[in-house]
Amino acid sequence: MSVWSDRALAFAGICQAALAVQQLARKGEMSPETLAEPLYKSLLMVNADNTESVYGSRSALTPGLKVLQGQLNGNDAKDVEQTQYVVRMLQLERLLMKNTEALKKLGSGVDQIVRQKNEFNFEHYRIVENLAGLYSDVISPLGPRIQVHGNPNLLKQPHIQHQIRALLLAGVRSAVLWRQRGGKRRQIIFNRSKILQATQMLLADTVA
Repeated sequence: MSVWSDRALAFAGICQAALAVQQLARKGEMSPETLAEPLYKSLLMVNADNTESVYGSRSALTPGLKVLQGQLNGNDAKDVEQTQYVVRMLQLERLLMKNTEALKKLGSGVDQIVRQKNEFNFEHYRIVENLAGLYSDVISPLGPRIQVHGNPNLLKQPHIQHQIRALLLAGVRSAVLWRQRGGKRRQIIFNRSKILQATQMLLADTVA
């Protein structure tokens, strides 16, 4: 894939995390049900051959690619709330990359959770809880907390809180990947057409 396709995929990961958080906060569930799976996978993929393999497949990021396409088109498909989540995750990524201690703690935490999954066969909900704890312990203290809007009754439920925090962690992880692939904020403004073209080509490939 081209460098722009790589960047579009990674940014779609951020967008998919924003979409999943929004759906959970509003409805208590995600559509499709598999929306979060590639995001959780990305957190536990320590060594990957390429950007696509971080998430399992490009088709797994179709919802995020559609969100990214809507954001770049600048039309009615743009969702302000999703944009706010994306911006905040990008901000947290920048703060994380400047904090050596936080990076070290995050790396150790992820390694431990990977062992829990692979060696001790922890159940999925336990893995999500531990990912959420890692977000609370490492990412959340880096800056102002992300204000998640939705149904107050849903947002009080621990299992919803755990999923949302784990998804925000995945969004930050995708932001790190985007930066590693050469992504920069100014590209969203000055290279919007290239990112949009790459996004549309990726979507066309997943449909074909």
